[in-house]
Amino acid sequence: MIIVTGAAGFIASNLIKKLNSDGFNHIIAVDKFDNAEKNKNLEDLKIQEKVEREVFFEWLDKQNDKEIEFIFHLGARTDTTEFDTALLNKLNTDYTKEVWKRCVSKQIPLIYASSAATYGLGELGYDDDENKIPELKPLNPYGISKNEFDKWALQQEKKPFYWAGLKFFNVYGAREYHKGRMASVILHAYKQISETGKMKLFRSHNPDFNDGEQMRDFVFVDDVVNVMIWLMHHRKNSGIYNLGSGKARTFLDLVKAVFKSMGKKEEISFIDTPEDIRDKYQYFTEAKMEKLKTIGYPYQFTDLESGVDAYIKEMKP
Repeated sequence: MIIVTGAAGFIASNLIKKLNSDGFNHIIAVDKFDNAEKNKNLEDLKIQEKVEREVFFEWLDKQNDKEIEFIFHLGARTDTTEFDTALLNKLNTDYTKEVWKRCVSKQIPLIYASSAATYGLGELGYDDDENKIPELKPLNPYGISKNEFDKWALQQEKKPFYWAGLKFFNVYGAREYHKGRMASVILHAYKQISETGKMKLFRSHNPDFNDGEQMRDFVFVDDVVNVMIWLMHHRKNSGIYNLGSGKARTFLDLVKAVFKSMGKKEEISFIDTPEDIRDKYQYFTEAKMEKLKTIGYPYQFTDLESGVDAYIKEMKP
């Protein structure tokens, strides 16, 4: 039995799909299940039971611990524009503490979702050195809620016998159609180019970067899933790890790859970055991936062009 929280979401539903293909069908899906669009992510998956987020701990306390092999805690309030700190503390920080405590008492291995949003503007770089975590300065309440849990986890004397926190960078791929504004730039570009034949990108307001040459670490969701499943089997070297491609690419690179995959002529223009996010806009992110490789992770990450092409092919009717 494998428990996946946030099960109807983007990364979690991709994880369940891969678990199913690997022969793991006793999946307990935990979520709120109140979003019909999002719930479509579960329609083609083999799931043993659906458990509502609000009653999950009550359900978990009644289970035979020996039947639970692993918990992937991917559920969270992931909107980076959410400013209700009480809600974020409840759903992200405090809820994850309760998951952690049960993994300790029931001796269940745990992987949970942290975020690259914890790095803020990257003043201290993007190195997953746990000694630097208390010094990080996230830019928004979402990032703060994730960093607060990371700090709490590292301070605990009692830990699950195996655990890993994963700092997801800019994940893209199938099953994110329900995310609206929070969806990847690839999905927004695909929709915009389909409708208008053109793509608008944010202009640079930083003299060190030309328009469209702001850089992000874009990581294909299939790679993210592969890392999580490898760690599930590995069960050594507990800690907090970056999870990106390890290579920053420009938004121009990304959009050109979308045009090419769609078989369309490039037509790119620039608009001002909205003032409400301009002072908190990241111009460069790149995951340092040496820590994961050092513990033996053996697989290469998908390059941006190949990942975009695979994703676009899946989106085309």
